[in-house]
Amino acid sequence: MLRIRTALSLCAIASIASIGAAQPPSPAGAPAGGRPPLEIAWSPKRTPYRAYEAPNRAWWKLADVRAMHKGQKSWVQPIVRNKDLMADWHQMAVGERTPQLGYPDNRTALIVWDGQLKVSIKGQDPFVATKGFEIDIPFRVPFTLEAVGDTPALWFEVHAAGDLPIYPVETTPQKPKDVAGFSYQQAVLGGGPGRYDETNKPYLDYVKDVVRGGARAGAFISGDHMFVNNIRGKGTPTPPASNLGHFHFGHDEFWFIMEGDIDYQIEGVPFFTAHAGDIVLAAQGRWHRASFGGPVGQMDTRVAINPYPYGLHNYSVQSGGRQ
Repeated sequence: MLRIRTALSLCAIASIASIGAAQPPSPAGAPAGGRPPLEIAWSPKRTPYRAYEAPNRAWWKLADVRAMHKGQKSWVQPIVRNKDLMADWHQMAVGERTPQLGYPDNRTALIVWDGQLKVSIKGQDPFVATKGFEIDIPFRVPFTLEAVGDTPALWFEVHAAGDLPIYPVETTPQKPKDVAGFSYQQAVLGGGPGRYDETNKPYLDYVKDVVRGGARAGAFISGDHMFVNNIRGKGTPTPPASNLGHFHFGHDEFWFIMEGDIDYQIEGVPFFTAHAGDIVLAAQGRWHRASFGGPVGQMDTRVAINPYPYGLHNYSVQSGGRQ
């Protein structure tokens, strides 16, 4: 029988402030000015925790990815594959351009890391994205990407798992790679395209607007099946190993290290410090804890990516709800 205890110690209640930066805005109906009441419950934890299956790794170092493709101007490296999301590194040689395409039911997220990427999204003015740009493309909105400038463009791209593109009728479809059972046929698209709103914008120039401009970091994409959240803070002493962090019941969580260094403690994985450009993945059901790992006072940013804006975070009772 589920046992729920709603009365927590004052210490546990106060500790919720330490995890607020990692949470989305309170849903409708939450108490004014705060979060839903804290609860302790029996929550299902995957046992044993989910293994890392290729291409998934706890820690993808950007240096290792570059070494794997040394001498290549254009390449794609799979990084994350799970039941909800998939993500790859892409590099494109100067002058190359993708065909115009969109995706049926889910947003596309990009983080540009090197070179210059010209982004043309239907209904928006084209823009050139450089290091630190975060890009949000709604479902069923056609777009093209083109590498401009003097060096290849490098970016990290996230889709819903198994997504295949749709093409405007004037574009020749590309046969799906490594996917059996699909062919392209002309069809009338119902439902209309996705839109931008007050929460979701075409892009964020993170370096200009946040790092240099002082804007507040926070959620960049908050969609039905994609949450991209910038979590920024000053380097702090590493918490003790007894602080387990939290685990997720139904999904993996991964991070793009945007700035500085982030310390990670993931169940079953030796402690490590990831650096700007690295990707870190906590597999479903594993306790994990991320902390600002740079020297005390240095600003560090991790971009948390998962499929649910209000995904359940299960914190250890011993930590009183602390990250």
